Amino acid sequence: MRVKKVAPFYRTAPVGNTRQEWFLNTVAEVETDLKPHQLLALLLGVEAGLGRVRTVRWGPRAIDLDLLIFGQEEVCAPHLTVPHPRMCDRAFVMVPLAEIAPDLIISGRGKVADLARALAKKQHVEKE
Repeated sequence: MRVKKVAPFYRTAPVGNTRQEWFLNTVAEVETDLKPHQLLALLLGVEAGLGRVRTVRWGPRAIDLDLLIFGQEEVCAPHLTVPHPRMCDRAFVMVPLAEIAPDLIISGRGKVADLARALAKKQHVEKE
């Protein structure tokens, strides 16, 4: 696996459980020979290795890694949906994604830069 691009970090308010510290968010583009489920397993292993325990939904956590898109592939399985089903509704995803892939088109939703711009007007994000 090779990291191709990494966006700057952004501070964002928590979603869901709002009585917690703000989060740091970024997006990375990686090149891999892994299949989507293999990549997800790797990401979950990294989370576990860094102390992530999934107890409280949307609760405080040391790390949260999500598989957002996988080229043009679509996956609809019990533990993995690609593209990520809620990414286009979240400024903390779309704003950093627009930093590294502004012209990327999300099927049925539009251009990443346009989505990020609209979300940033509604949801507070601060570049670190």
